[in-house]
Amino acid sequence: MSEAGVSLCAGALGIDGEAVNVSTPHGPISVTVSGDRSKSALITYHDVGLNHRSCFQGLLLCSGASSLLANNFCIYHIDAPGHEDNSGGVAKTALPLTTDKLADQVASVVEYFGLKELILLGVGAGAYILTKYAIKHQ
Repeated sequence: MSEAGVSLCAGALGIDGEAVNVSTPHGPISVTVSGDRSKSALITYHDVGLNHRSCFQGLLLCSGASSLLANNFCIYHIDAPGHEDNSGGVAKTALPLTTDKLADQVASVVEYFGLKELILLGVGAGAYILTKYAIKHQ
């Protein structure tokens, strides 16, 4: 498959999408929305030092998983402050970064998009942040 083919597949399978900056009490956060927003919501959060592309590309390019995910979910990839593409750094209102503040930012994302039911998928620190969100905002 050519590089162009891989790039097109990546966009169709949930790596790329519409980049949205969501304002939160702790500074803006970048969310990449991929898929049909009328479908069930799947929120991803990456590990430290990664972003949604570097963390979830392997999963979303795997043919079995990508077909299942792309056909059934709208994926909301949250990139932690300072981890998004072309990052300008972390907003002063977010400093110091704490897992409580990051969990509150997830709540702001859920509210911004009007999500009612969701599945959370995190890796490493991202899993911890999503777990804190679920506990605080159940």
